[in-house]
Amino acid sequence: MRVLIAVTHLLGAGHLTRAAALGRAFAAAGHEAVLVSGGVPAPMVRPDGLRWVQLPPLHVVGTDFARPLGPDGSPADAALFARRRALLLDALADVAPDAVITELFPFGRRALAAEFLALVEAAQERRPRPLVLASVRDILVASAKPERIAQAHDRVARLYDAVLVHGDPALVPLDASWPLDAGTARKIRYTGYVDEGTTCPPSATREGVLVAAGSGPAGLGLLRASAEAARLQPALGWRILAGHGVPEAELAALGRGLTDGTIGRARPDYRALLAGAALSVSQCGYNTAIDLLATATPAVLVPFAAGGETEQRLRAGYLAGRGLARVLPEAELTAASLLQAVNAQLGAKPPEPHGIDLGGAARTVGIVEDFLVGRSVQVSPAGQALPDAGLVPSPVRERDRVRGATFPERLGPSPQLSPARERGRVAGGTQWAVNLATVEDQNTRVRHAPLPPPSAGEGQRDAAGFGSRHTLSGHGAPLSPPAAQGTLPRRGGRESARLGFTALREALDEAAARGQRVPFWWRDDDAVAASPALDRLIELAEAHAVPLLLAAIPARIEPSLGARLASAKPLSVAVHGLAHHDHAPPDEKPAEFGVHRPLDALMADAAAGLRIARERLPEAALLPVFVPPWNRLAPDLAAALPGLGYRGLSAVPGPAIPGLVRADATLDPIDWRGTRSLRDPDALLQDLAAGIAENPSRPVGLLTHHLAHDAMIWAFVTDLLARLRHHPAVTCLDPQNLFSGDTVETGEVGSNLSGSPAARTG
Repeated sequence: MRVLIAVTHLLGAGHLTRAAALGRAFAAAGHEAVLVSGGVPAPMVRPDGLRWVQLPPLHVVGTDFARPLGPDGSPADAALFARRRALLLDALADVAPDAVITELFPFGRRALAAEFLALVEAAQERRPRPLVLASVRDILVASAKPERIAQAHDRVARLYDAVLVHGDPALVPLDASWPLDAGTARKIRYTGYVDEGTTCPPSATREGVLVAAGSGPAGLGLLRASAEAARLQPALGWRILAGHGVPEAELAALGRGLTDGTIGRARPDYRALLAGAALSVSQCGYNTAIDLLATATPAVLVPFAAGGETEQRLRAGYLAGRGLARVLPEAELTAASLLQAVNAQLGAKPPEPHGIDLGGAARTVGIVEDFLVGRSVQVSPAGQALPDAGLVPSPVRERDRVRGATFPERLGPSPQLSPARERGRVAGGTQWAVNLATVEDQNTRVRHAPLPPPSAGEGQRDAAGFGSRHTLSGHGAPLSPPAAQGTLPRRGGRESARLGFTALREALDEAAARGQRVPFWWRDDDAVAASPALDRLIELAEAHAVPLLLAAIPARIEPSLGARLASAKPLSVAVHGLAHHDHAPPDEKPAEFGVHRPLDALMADAAAGLRIARERLPEAALLPVFVPPWNRLAPDLAAALPGLGYRGLSAVPGPAIPGLVRADATLDPIDWRGTRSLRDPDALLQDLAAGIAENPSRPVGLLTHHLAHDAMIWAFVTDLLARLRHHPAVTCLDPQNLFSGDTVETGEVGSNLSGSPAARTG
């Protein structure tokens, strides 16, 4: 197989590093890989095994990606672009590839659209036609102009067979940063993160603070703050590495007053140094994040944010949400703030095993191989989605399996179906669970509206340890839960969900026949900012006219949340703790307001949460209702809440609290202790039906986490709302009335389920 990879990096070398790693993976598998690079040569990027074609290089100053500069530093003109385009087409004709891969385009590099379009359109006209694939990192920067996003989707629809997403949706799904349409979603294939670095097991004894700021000048601010911090507290043992794009004069100035060896250039053994460091300080580019994941090194991240860039900030938030790092915003960076963050992280609990997929290089090769093998039995019209490669038997894979068994030192087997590829099929829309909302009811013959494609990812959390162990970040973009988004349990397949919904309908029908009403209400946790996931949640609530209680984390609320809530109906907001920070000992279940802290500290934080929420949220929407993170709170604090100004409490079923209206969550569809995806729908619905049959008057409290939803959970919640909202036995309760005491008086609201799964997290 011959593969042509086209990449132009304009700021830093991350895009080139990843593209070259993919090329080397193809070469290692016995394929011919040609990399066409249109950016400035990067000394640290290895060309081993690749055929390298260098175009006249482009670069940018700052973040002005719309105006690339040529080799001499002047603005690139039409003649330069024409020359690059001609060389690119020459490479296509010379290589005659079986697959063409464009890095970032059509999701980015709009200034270079003419040359990328020339390449892929020429590839479409070749016979036999090569595969045309887009290659993107885990996080994209979406344009604020909808027409540009629509243009990218149109190009994917017309010109591309698939989109290779080099990330793991267990950490961050693509639609956390890019609003996918249905057609593009079907073409998504997650590969896992592309890590081709040296295996460096964490050192048994770690010491020192290792600072790295990428290959370009964008990290100068971090380097300067680190150098000053090293002067202030040299005992921490600093080693500061500057990229090759930092001028020598600047490097010399940074090192003044520091001991020899503190300041130096980026090194090829960086990962080995990282594995032995007590702490890493860095920005949060793609490759930096992989280095941290591979070495399990505690980190302080200062994500690059100039020019409105959001990529690193999002990724840093996801890592922080998993307890893998602490974030220091670039705007707050000083030597003093850096020292504070470094000392706090050095004293924090070490990161837990993350389980994030780092096998993206080899898996990319396998996906492309399988696409090509699939063509021998299934022909796809140009520009339309090919069948999922993972479903096509692969003689190439069998070849590699045998080769790997015979010559393990030369080539291991191509990866078989992994959780990431399984999740990739979900994103591609082929998994049955995504279509739960279209299941036909056998008795009523009602066909429910199809679920729109997922528009957001999963949970988030913050640098300072904030967030549940399903995660959140301080910037409001959707993050993902801490373990792989497993597939929907297969027990019973489609029949499983159908039988469960049938049991639910029968229980509701019986209640209606007896003249009984089933109260139903809905709470969603962990809001911090406006996001595609929040938009989807609100649209779902509005579409079904179901009032919603949104639990917002006061210390993390961004202005965008209040602006979004001002136009949302029907919606109320509760106080979700203070910062969603885990204060429990390492061997205890997470809790922000548990029994591990003094009562006066708990009361102070609970009071601060209500005060901050009142300052940052619309008064009309806010309810003085306390929702403890992880649904855990000390009994003494619960008793003290009325004196702090709270009127209500919502956790999981518990005892009555004098002076509070208590309405608790009883139905959580997420399998927090297992796949972190949808629980077995049959078991979930059968339990719900049994609870309704036992006591129809006990409220059903649906608990969701919009930032932690994958496509299967969105589908299930959509279908559940449709079934409950429109059944004559169900009464939807508005939280405004629920917590005023008009509907539920003070006292226990028991669970409809035995052993409520909502108690597991929050």
